[in-house]
Amino acid sequence: MSTVRGARERARIEVTAAIKDEARRMLAAEGAAKLSLRAVARELGMVSSALYRYFPSRDELLTALIVDAYDSVGAAAEEADTRTVAAGEQPRARWVAVCEAVRTWALAHPHEYSLIYGSPVPGYSAPMDTVGPAARVGNTLIGIARAAHQGRGLALPPLPAALRPEAERMVADFAEGLPPEATAALVAAWAQLVGLISFDVFGQFNRVVEDRDAFFTHAAGRLAHEVGLPSV
Repeated sequence: MSTVRGARERARIEVTAAIKDEARRMLAAEGAAKLSLRAVARELGMVSSALYRYFPSRDELLTALIVDAYDSVGAAAEEADTRTVAAGEQPRARWVAVCEAVRTWALAHPHEYSLIYGSPVPGYSAPMDTVGPAARVGNTLIGIARAAHQGRGLALPPLPAALRPEAERMVADFAEGLPPEATAALVAAWAQLVGLISFDVFGQFNRVVEDRDAFFTHAAGRLAHEVGLPSV
């Protein structure tokens, strides 16, 4: 009986992977707004009712793709940080390495990047299942800032009084152990990082920046400075 159950589980894993692979192909060809379960089933030679046993709705399939994308880019960021820590690098170098890893992932997976950082999909509301995976890159950057804060410290200007309550709320919500000044700077840096990568992925640097690798490394270093990470 366990052999049969194991075979069924393997078959379900394989079919689930095939469904998601076909959905990703459709994302690349037509965009997330046109993704449909019937179209995926047709391309796979399945009847729609069979596919619904794996993903009861388009939104559940989209959620699976979004979680996969967030987990993939999050793993790339975490692995880059682990490598730099093992090499004895300081927080600033760790920060730049993580930023470069996120960019490299985005350039290699432009359609998945667009799904999670591009325009919202009409009619889709992301469930709580996406929150943890979505936080992986940000948590990696927060961890680098926290290590610097606990080590040599962060060099940051004071916050405007009007922003302090909001910055303190952010500390309580997702950046425990960091000063409000650092947390506000981190959120701003994260938004700028996504903007830099989006310009690259979506072609906005065409005829503007030619050596994009060098430009990005410099820009990531500037973001590290704005977060208060020491230069050495």
